[in-house]
Amino acid sequence: MITIYHNNRCSKSRDGVCFLENTKQEFTIINYLETPPSTEELKELIKKLNITPIELVRTKEAIWIENYKGKTLTDEEIIQAMIDNPKLIERPIIVNGEKAVIARPTEKINEIL
Repeated sequence: MITIYHNNRCSKSRDGVCFLENTKQEFTIINYLETPPSTEELKELIKKLNITPIELVRTKEAIWIENYKGKTLTDEEIIQAMIDNPKLIERPIIVNGEKAVIARPTEKINEIL
């Protein structure tokens, strides 16, 4: 089953939903601002994306700039920042089984279909 971690206020995230609708495959939408991932779920996403925690952070968000920018943080602290502030999580994230991509650009979704 394909899952998209989605924020409806984000045009790239809406593009990801449209892209998936056009594939005619079933998928689940998780509005991660309303239903944030747990610490374990976020760690699993990072593992499937094959990235470091900081690569999943929206470092241009005001929350990041005001509270975290310039600080030396461990991976655990970065993950906790995303748990405390889900808005910091890059989007959209598309998961298909054990594979995942941050769909920027949207065509990256093809890598896991």
